[in-house]
Amino acid sequence: MVSKTYISPKIGSERENGNLVKMDSTESRWVFQNDEEDGSEEEGEESSHRTSYESEEEDNVEQRLIRTGPRIDSFDVEALEVPGALRNEYEEFSLGRNIVLAVQTLGVVFGDVGTSPLYTFDVMFNKYSISVKEDVLGALSLVLYTLILIPLVKYIFIVLWGNDDGEGGTFALYSLICRNTKASLLPNQLPSDARISSFRLKVPSPELERSLKIKECLETSLTLKKLLLMLVLFGTSMVIADGVVTPAMSVMSAVSGLKVGIASVEQDEVVMISVAFLIVLFSVQRFGTSKVGLVVGPALFIWFCSLGGIGIYNLLKYGTKVLRAFNPVYIYHFFKRNPTQAWMSLGGCLLCATGSEAMFADLCYFSVRSVQFTFMFLVLPCLLLGYLGQAAFLMENLTENQQIFFSSIPSAAFWPVFFIANIAALIASRAMTTATFSCIKQSIALGCFPRLKIIHTSRKFMGQIYIPVINWFLLVSCLAFVGTFGSINEIGNAYGIAELGVMMMTTVLVTMIMLLIWQINIIIVLCFLTFFLGVELLFFSSVLGSVEDGSWVLLVFAAVLFMIMYIWNYGSKLKYETEVKQKLSMDLMMELGCNLGTIRAPGIGLVYNELVKGIPAILGHFLTTLPAIHSMIIFVCIKYVPVPVVPQNERFLFRRVCPKSYHMFRCIARYGYKDVRKEHHQTFEQLLIESLEKFIRREAQERSLESDEDDDTDAEEEQTFSRVLVAPNGSVYSLGVPLLADYSCIQKPSSEASTSFDEPYGEAQSDSEQSLERELSFIHKAKESGVVYLLGHGDIRARKDSWFIKKLVINYFYAFLRKNCRRGIATLSVPHTNLMQVGMTYMV
Repeated sequence: MVSKTYISPKIGSERENGNLVKMDSTESRWVFQNDEEDGSEEEGEESSHRTSYESEEEDNVEQRLIRTGPRIDSFDVEALEVPGALRNEYEEFSLGRNIVLAVQTLGVVFGDVGTSPLYTFDVMFNKYSISVKEDVLGALSLVLYTLILIPLVKYIFIVLWGNDDGEGGTFALYSLICRNTKASLLPNQLPSDARISSFRLKVPSPELERSLKIKECLETSLTLKKLLLMLVLFGTSMVIADGVVTPAMSVMSAVSGLKVGIASVEQDEVVMISVAFLIVLFSVQRFGTSKVGLVVGPALFIWFCSLGGIGIYNLLKYGTKVLRAFNPVYIYHFFKRNPTQAWMSLGGCLLCATGSEAMFADLCYFSVRSVQFTFMFLVLPCLLLGYLGQAAFLMENLTENQQIFFSSIPSAAFWPVFFIANIAALIASRAMTTATFSCIKQSIALGCFPRLKIIHTSRKFMGQIYIPVINWFLLVSCLAFVGTFGSINEIGNAYGIAELGVMMMTTVLVTMIMLLIWQINIIIVLCFLTFFLGVELLFFSSVLGSVEDGSWVLLVFAAVLFMIMYIWNYGSKLKYETEVKQKLSMDLMMELGCNLGTIRAPGIGLVYNELVKGIPAILGHFLTTLPAIHSMIIFVCIKYVPVPVVPQNERFLFRRVCPKSYHMFRCIARYGYKDVRKEHHQTFEQLLIESLEKFIRREAQERSLESDEDDDTDAEEEQTFSRVLVAPNGSVYSLGVPLLADYSCIQKPSSEASTSFDEPYGEAQSDSEQSLERELSFIHKAKESGVVYLLGHGDIRARKDSWFIKKLVINYFYAFLRKNCRRGIATLSVPHTNLMQVGMTYMV
């Protein structure tokens, strides 16, 4: 029996009569006679049986070791169909397209940071009154340099470039790290994932020993992997908490302007109006980003112009002395004169940078260039003018330390600006809500959040989504915050905690990307980490000082979200590992025979499971529960890979699971975390069958070429030829024998030799073609008989001897989440008549 073993050593070797000869290839293909040991990393212990059906005919022929380029196996056939349909990172846009993007960017990305002048100075001077004008200059200087350092330098110039093929946010950074290092805790990665054209794997170069050591340390340490995941989950919980606090803060601060315009308005009335506005806001969220972005974009443009205009008016009216605040020495004097007051005001100062994370998280909707352009040439100048104008007003009105923005508006323009401010506040709330949707979708795709229903609101832009459950959850939580706190000063402190939690996690993850992927000089990396993390920790110490005011509620809220995500990830990991351990052995399949110990009825059975390797144990339940099984079985695994998009023609990967007579295949349907999974079940079936036919044709072609090699062994000893298949991605597949054209040319000079070789070759070719046609015909007949979706609902329960905490987590918390989450098959509109379900419980 011929056995084929694949290995991928750093230094290849060639074995001849038991001796190893050193080779310098990066990947080699080993073919030995009567060798039962299989090194295939995809099938492990089952491979000794798999060798009997990897070849169409079991011939005891002698084969040589053949050196190749990057190995091609049957799981990579579909991935090689398209020669790397890489997308251009810098797409060419027309002027009109740029203008539309800029308008939409205003309406979606910059609403949060744009409304910060409504409340920043109010929160800064809430606990301490302004005693001297120099305090105003010191506070203004803090605000100016916070705006310049965090939103501009950190996010616009650095963090935005850490996007994952256009995706931003905490999980996009985590995905980028997982793709370049094996840092994911879920053991379902395959080598073929790296060959997706959108994967764009960039391994640290050997010259940078530092990058390699960090990469190796991260891949080998389970503790570091868990720590990295916990940091990401903490950052994500803070993003969701931010999505709750932002609407409450923005809307209440805008509505509070009524107390300036109408003196009789009380705070309770402000709260009631804010609640009504929030209900309207979350109700229109389902209409989508692009539709609402085009509508509210011009409104936000008017808002920024109003900010700049009011700032210029106040500078002209009250003087330009505040321009001295660009000198950072006023920060030093502020802390020296009032250290406690200055330290406490840092929490309010940070609010001028709120929305920085939203700029990154909402990047999936727009390009890096459009966000950078809009911020630098419109948003930042208007914000600076707005803060300068407010400070100029405060210099002459030291007692007016509340509702500073509305108090500084000229009386003639008050009501129009108030109206625009409320619209801008609603837009700001949308900015963080859309960022929350994007982050949760990424976490679901990477197995860190229970599956939820996701609605795609745009046919042109697949990143624009709406999650109904999260939308109403945010609304209820937001109303609870407004009702509990009832004041922007108390909410402002909680707001700072949420923002800083996300910012610090982003700093740590971007530092890892600098080390592993960008491979920047270590001094620059340390400067980035030390400076920005130090600044953020300083701000964080300030907001924690006021945690007793009610901010602890937000920390508890974030902790609950963190536990939900961690429990889901932990349970999913245990379930997958248990399914891998209990998969059916190939010995059992061989003993059952091609009929699998039951009756094979016409049709195709799609067995859904989460395994990327082996035969799932759920098949045994189907065989013992059902009176018959389908004539063709395809194990379908829906797998999310850490890339934004998987091209359609690289979606399906196939492998033959058993000998050809079994008619069993494994299919991995790969999706990126931005991919839209809304195929109709008939479309999905059609794509799957077409991909299966391509796989079978490729497999037959490869075996035909291999049989040519076996027939021509003697000729190769006299003369060396090389047969090379060049895959679309540039990989070289060498069979070590002449191509068909070369073979024909060699045989033609001698008619006798031609006759003696052509007849067996023709017969072999005819048998191969007939076998191929029979199998394709079998597939067509099975398809005509119908396709049935066989769903195995595998649940897990903790063993009786497990720890109490594990029983509590698995048997109650994880079971509750799994029971109430969305099933993976729910995205396909499969009729109930085509569904068949079997339950199975694993003890972990």
